[in-house]
Amino acid sequence: MSTNEQLFRIIIEDGFSKGDVTVLDRHASSDFVEHQYGFNPPNAEGVKERIRSLHNAFPDFSMTIEDLVTDSDKVWGRMTARGTQKKQFGPIPPTGKKFEITVIDIMRFKDGKLIEHWGVADRLALMEQLGMKPPPKIIMKIMSLLR
Repeated sequence: MSTNEQLFRIIIEDGFSKGDVTVLDRHASSDFVEHQYGFNPPNAEGVKERIRSLHNAFPDFSMTIEDLVTDSDKVWGRMTARGTQKKQFGPIPPTGKKFEITVIDIMRFKDGKLIEHWGVADRLALMEQLGMKPPPKIIMKIMSLLR
């Protein structure tokens, strides 16, 4: 296993799954850039805040790495995220419902440090599993715009 794959696993397993935000202090470059939509600020502090908010709303939050692919300085991963909503999550009040969604992450490393991250979580599946479904007409309109 490459060093970059090991770092990817540490960030996902210790950072996201276990909620240890200090992994970003140890493994992210000082000029790390977060590209995933909704992370604010788009740096290590934004990622730490997201980890904290996930573990606050979903105390049993975890991510399981299903696949990893390494290409030069990038590691691509497909994960399964799971949890049970116990507290408010954005506009969604506590539901007690469980969720399981797919997450795709790409991390770029340089000199043993994380320097960039792109992520796509299946947010529509998350909202549906927590009971927050948009009206079908809105979904159809959005889908027609994406074609």
